[in-house]
Amino acid sequence: MALAPTPSLLAPQPSWFTPKRLLAIFCLINLLNYVDRGAIASNGVNGSPRSCSDSGTCSSGSGIQGDFNLNNFQDGVISSAFMVGLLVASPIFASLAKSVNPFRLIGVGLTVWTLATAGCGFSFNFWSITIFRMFVGVGEASFISLAAPFIDDNAPVEQKTAWLGIFYMCIPSGIAVGYVYGGLVGSYLTWHWAFWIEALLMLPFAILGFVMKPLQLKGFSHAGPEMSLISVETACLGDEVTSIGKDGSIEASKASRSRGAVYNSDHLMRVLQDMKSLLVERVYVVNVLGYIAYNFVIGAYSYWGPKAGYSIYHMSNADLLFGGVTIVCGIFGSLAGGYVLDLMNSTLTNAFKLLSVATFFGAIFCFAAFCFKSLYAFIVLFAIGELLVFATQGPVNYVCLHSVKPSLRPLSMAISTVSIHIFGDVPSSPLVGVLQDHINDWRISALILTSVLFLASGIWFIGIFLHSVDRFNEDSEHSIPIPDRSSTTPLLEENSVSSA
Repeated sequence: MALAPTPSLLAPQPSWFTPKRLLAIFCLINLLNYVDRGAIASNGVNGSPRSCSDSGTCSSGSGIQGDFNLNNFQDGVISSAFMVGLLVASPIFASLAKSVNPFRLIGVGLTVWTLATAGCGFSFNFWSITIFRMFVGVGEASFISLAAPFIDDNAPVEQKTAWLGIFYMCIPSGIAVGYVYGGLVGSYLTWHWAFWIEALLMLPFAILGFVMKPLQLKGFSHAGPEMSLISVETACLGDEVTSIGKDGSIEASKASRSRGAVYNSDHLMRVLQDMKSLLVERVYVVNVLGYIAYNFVIGAYSYWGPKAGYSIYHMSNADLLFGGVTIVCGIFGSLAGGYVLDLMNSTLTNAFKLLSVATFFGAIFCFAAFCFKSLYAFIVLFAIGELLVFATQGPVNYVCLHSVKPSLRPLSMAISTVSIHIFGDVPSSPLVGVLQDHINDWRISALILTSVLFLASGIWFIGIFLHSVDRFNEDSEHSIPIPDRSSTTPLLEENSVSSA
């Protein structure tokens, strides 16, 4: 008679992690990811293109644009190249989370990110840096798919949106720090050093992903490498029975069956079924559509903002000014959005209300800011607009996580992230570059771009009237039925039990 696996086999418990430490580490990693985005957009790293005046005087340019002689379209492509890797790798990492411990997958992704970022510093032309940026996207894919579900699992029930707000606060603040960081490094060193320093800072976190005891995700059961693979294989081969014998060995019937081929086929079908489940979830789809329109604007702001500010208002320190405004508004806006939704009672309908209202009024203030010729009026109005716009960070990701079953959360985050990039900030940066090349007026380009925020607000407004159900506590249809599964608890619950 086969014995049930013991709880110690099923859930190796971390000895050092606490929920707050987990949040802090993930925030630092997220911050570094977006410092990289801000740095490559800064005037210090991105630089300026080569140019010649009517009198025949030519400038060699500066930074990446000057060294590689890039036009605005090529410059926009570099900013978006990471999306190719992100698009390919995100669904793969989300799918692998069902058979490989997600925490280890994060370690793999961060290692790729570290190597690729260092490679950017060694780039010698447009194509080399473009390829390295693609691999940066591959490295980021595992983290963006899996970090938010970990945080959502371990956050206090009454503070879930606030914790997500803290995590996503690192996006605007990271980009803002990247502006300042890129400007300083470009001034005192060269643009190559910006990437090398980033790689050194990320290296300890990549190592941590391999040396720390792995964590569990709600909706998944991982019992170490061997058990996780056997469990998933058993689930895929429905008529095959797998158990653990008294001596700890794995006993399986129908051993002659070709498991590999059946597993691969079944695994692919399961991924396609999961994708279908997401696409028919109206609340999730509407949320992502609004997020795409929102990110179309935010992505172009983050990349072209310093250049537009320099051109319209003749800012001599555009990196520092845009960086300062964005970091303050990003921090307070993201935190405020999460806390307000928690105070309103964190429901999907309330999340859509907050998303629609905050984005609508944020769009009004940002649009009005670019209409003023005064630099001071612009700063005040744009700061208020950014404060409101960034209040969406916690609520929009709360909807992504709670409108789907627990087992679909990594895939929902992956598809959401891929969608907002491939249809949002990836085309927006080159398109705004093309628009600016055509009309040659940054003020008009900025006003046209900002108007897209009204579209985002309208899409999220539709979500208010959809029938929505919070599915966070639903059982996963893909979870592996194992006795004593209840012994696997999130960090927060584990700490509560141990301290009782």
